[in-house]
Amino acid sequence: MPDTHNDISLRFWRRLAREVRPYWGSIGSSFLASMLAAPFALLLPLPLKIAVDSVIGERPLPEFLVVVLPGKFVTSSGAILLVAIGLVIAIALLDQLRGFCNTMLASYAGEQLLLGFRARLFSHVQRLSFAYHDSKGTTDSIYRIQNDTYSFQWILLHALTPLIGAVFTLIGMIVVLGRMEWRLALVALAVCPVLMLITSVSRNRMRKGWETAKELESGALSVVQEALTGLRVVKAFGQEDREHGRFVRQSQHGKTARMQLAFVQGSSRALFAMTTAIGTALVLFIGVHRVQSGNLTVGNLVLAMAYLAQLYLPAQLISETISDMQAGIASAARIFAVLDEVPDVLERPHARPLGRAIGELAFRNVSFAYNGRDPVLHGVSFEIPPGTRVGISGATGAGKTTLVSLLTRFYDPTEGQILLDGIELRDYKLADLRNQFAIVLQEPVLFSTSVAENIAYARPDASEEEIVEAAKAANAHDFVKALPDGYDTLVGERGMRLSGGERQRISLARAFLKDAPILILDEPTSSVDIKTEAVIMEAMERLMRGRTTFIIAHRASTLSKCDMLLEIDYSRVSGVIPIQPSGYV
Repeated sequence: MPDTHNDISLRFWRRLAREVRPYWGSIGSSFLASMLAAPFALLLPLPLKIAVDSVIGERPLPEFLVVVLPGKFVTSSGAILLVAIGLVIAIALLDQLRGFCNTMLASYAGEQLLLGFRARLFSHVQRLSFAYHDSKGTTDSIYRIQNDTYSFQWILLHALTPLIGAVFTLIGMIVVLGRMEWRLALVALAVCPVLMLITSVSRNRMRKGWETAKELESGALSVVQEALTGLRVVKAFGQEDREHGRFVRQSQHGKTARMQLAFVQGSSRALFAMTTAIGTALVLFIGVHRVQSGNLTVGNLVLAMAYLAQLYLPAQLISETISDMQAGIASAARIFAVLDEVPDVLERPHARPLGRAIGELAFRNVSFAYNGRDPVLHGVSFEIPPGTRVGISGATGAGKTTLVSLLTRFYDPTEGQILLDGIELRDYKLADLRNQFAIVLQEPVLFSTSVAENIAYARPDASEEEIVEAAKAANAHDFVKALPDGYDTLVGERGMRLSGGERQRISLARAFLKDAPILILDEPTSSVDIKTEAVIMEAMERLMRGRTTFIIAHRASTLSKCDMLLEIDYSRVSGVIPIQPSGYV
């Protein structure tokens, strides 16, 4: 049986309560400060009643004031006026103090929530499998981390807390109005079913609209991210206007979705206002007749109208908050969807630790397909002795990079086994397994920090001497020392202040510093000139000594020092060719 909307909403609120449990202390403090708004709202019309009935008119003060005030303040109209004025100032002052405390407590709780969920989501996204990121894209994750996480702060502190406060205020107003003149209270409440219907219809339409709008906003941000990441290509082909047009078209869809939301919200507010105006008119009509018949004082009518205005104010706040909350609920649901994602690559419950591997590897009938489509690798089997240098060649898209990605468990085989030192990869602790590999990619990945921090990325605790030694081994020391700030030089976003050859040598220095027993070199010299290639090859020769090494390359010169060559053709290993075994060092 399909879930109803109410079932889904109930599950959402239960999930939200569980997720924010660590923050209930700070949220509760803000909630209590917000709840104090209800009694102040109930007290606010009281001075007006006193002024009308006991200063302008001749009725006695309310009983509770007669008990607490000195005698002269009870009998003198001037003194009673001062009491009314004093009450106006005192109520306003105390309410502002409460508001200040509420603002500070809400800000503290909100920042705790925002930081906590951003950190948790970022940590979780990093641990999700590449299959997830391949399908969703990085921009969607960035949008959820940076934008959607605001929803928890907004729902709990800027929507739910005022909403509950408004409910208590509404109940208080109804009770007070009912005790004072039940007929007026009954007329005022007669319009409530209509108000509830307007709110319900608006809520459902707003929820669906915001879900669509969030997806469209994420899509527009994706265009920006792609264009700025590939800005050199965009400029080289003179396609700035094209990318601008693509962004505008994508954003136009989001604009249309938000305009539809504005229409729903505006129309519901107008209907709500007209309904409450009709209720107010009916109360005024009946109230005037009650005053004319002597059954109600003018002061009580004024007080009733003041309470009625405040009765419909929290009712309107409740309606608007429920409608506005749908944006936050849509964002929070997107966060929960990511947190519910389970990585494809999981560590087994009793995985074994791994210190330093010997480096013996074996593929046994390994097949792999992305998302269950046509296999990228099919029935791959071979064995690699420790210390062997393995060259991998094949056409673009044949599955070379996929093969080494399986080694590091970026993906798991759909069939077959991969063994390291006679043990299947899945049986090792994931962090220990990946610690056995050093990887140098075709496009080196550098971070916008210093040269030294980039070299030490694999070993953040490395000493300055170790960093320098790794740079020397990678033939990087000389050009690093010539930089303006040496090893403290900032390399810029993605290392763009350095040349391609310099970035590659920093990447090699990082691999030297890690000192892993297995090395993966993925097209390490394909984007450099012949002279730079010779410098990199010299460094690579030192790096490969005593390590099991996989080299993916198209250039014969890069593969010339290999012991074994794997030829991959149409998702299969078509040949395993021994060249000149060097043995394990």
